[in-house]
Amino acid sequence: MERLKLPIGIQSFKKIRTGGYAYVDKTRFIQSLVDNGSYYFLSRPRRFGKSLLLDTIDHAFSGKKEYFLDLYLSTPEASWDFSSVYPVVRISLGQRINRNADELSEYLTHILSGEAERYNVDHDKSLSPGFQLDLLIKNLYATYQMPVVVLIDEYDKPILDAIEDSETTRILRDELKSFYGILKDLDPYLKFVLLTGVSKFSKTGIFSGLNNLDDITLDPRYSAICGYTHEDLEEVFREYLAGFNPEEIREWYNGYSWSGQTVYNPFDILMLFSKKMFRSYWFETGTPSFLIRLWQKNPRFPGDFDGLIAGEDLLGSFDVDNIRVETLLFQAGYLTIKDWTSDPVRGFQCTLGYPNIEVRTSLNLLFCQSLSGFPVSGMRSRLFEVLEKKDGEGLKELLHSFFASISYEWYRKNQLSSFEGYYASIMYTIFASLGYHVIAEDTTNKGRIDLTVITAHAAWIFEFKVKREISTGEKRPLEQLRRKGYSDKYKAKGLKIWEIGIIFDPETRNIIEWDQRSV
Repeated sequence: MERLKLPIGIQSFKKIRTGGYAYVDKTRFIQSLVDNGSYYFLSRPRRFGKSLLLDTIDHAFSGKKEYFLDLYLSTPEASWDFSSVYPVVRISLGQRINRNADELSEYLTHILSGEAERYNVDHDKSLSPGFQLDLLIKNLYATYQMPVVVLIDEYDKPILDAIEDSETTRILRDELKSFYGILKDLDPYLKFVLLTGVSKFSKTGIFSGLNNLDDITLDPRYSAICGYTHEDLEEVFREYLAGFNPEEIREWYNGYSWSGQTVYNPFDILMLFSKKMFRSYWFETGTPSFLIRLWQKNPRFPGDFDGLIAGEDLLGSFDVDNIRVETLLFQAGYLTIKDWTSDPVRGFQCTLGYPNIEVRTSLNLLFCQSLSGFPVSGMRSRLFEVLEKKDGEGLKELLHSFFASISYEWYRKNQLSSFEGYYASIMYTIFASLGYHVIAEDTTNKGRIDLTVITAHAAWIFEFKVKREISTGEKRPLEQLRRKGYSDKYKAKGLKIWEIGIIFDPETRNIIEWDQRSV
């Protein structure tokens, strides 16, 4: 039997099902959605399969049973009635950048007139887009005597494209609010509605006029509605797994969770099986330059993001008037839910963190380059060699040289160097960019270690001070490490332990004291 092809970049359900491509069956979720409601919203990062999901739903409501053979939706258990054919309105806002309200209106008119032509119903381009949508749905209902399905993909892209222009963003937000709000009063004419995108806006934003949507973004039942589970890899991609260590694949590309089952990044998995090498495929397709610029305006220690406590107010409320970098990092897929609780007093709370090696290394590399003002890729390979050799003196020389390489002009022009956690942030990000297990504020029964770096054969334990702290009577960093016995928790692990105390001088902008000992 010929091996199934990899559907890289393919968003057409029909093409996958008829072209000999591998398909991960998500139709069980479609049945669940229809059984439990009619109006839904789903947020997921880019390249996670949202468009393919919508196309699959389209084919299901269009009665295309021939494409669902051997899938859950065609089984008696699913009870899907393929004989009931519904008109489906498809709206995708991902094909063009709209720079103002007029261009957005023109774009929506183009889409809606195309849908009217496809179904051969009357359409009036002179109306506003919202009223065009109202007319289209009512005409489809009257013509086909069936309620209408509305599927909207990348509902938020016009706003995200203009996110750094606050005035334009507000205008586009209000235009989309009026457009989507039309759907609320069309309930008698509608069978099913699903909006998908990357971000979720606050209740006072786009959805204030469409408050009947069931947000399934953090619903544990639908955590795996997009992305691949480990079972999917073993069942659908069994032949491609040969020659790979499954644990390495999991560490690189799994770890995404929305309060339920964890999933692999589907784009990464397909590219890995195609290229036969581990790389940051997903990250490289969309550099988060705006996120980095937003972080630069109000920097916080990057290690804080790994273990960040958050509630629904942070996760699910993107507000263009008050943009929070933590919210964007989660919604864009750079942070994920590591664990969560929900109780009547505190409501929903969770711990966020980097999902996997790909995101942790790639994002921290960008943080490090922002903090130092120059690319650090070449230095990373030398740093890796020093750590693997357990060479404390080599590490000292390399880091001293690195700080000396940061130009005076960068310090003069950039305010990042003045924020309190600057030196600790550089140390954290450069180690985290190597893929090592890096723990900031590592807790022991005697206190907190500033930074711990765990390699295959060693634990590197760091305590940081700045010169002014020493002058006020603070213990010297290595003395503090010894006195509090911070390394004790790692002695039983059989690792070589390095305790390193570092003092930074903001005036010379470098390490002025480095004390180390191996344990």
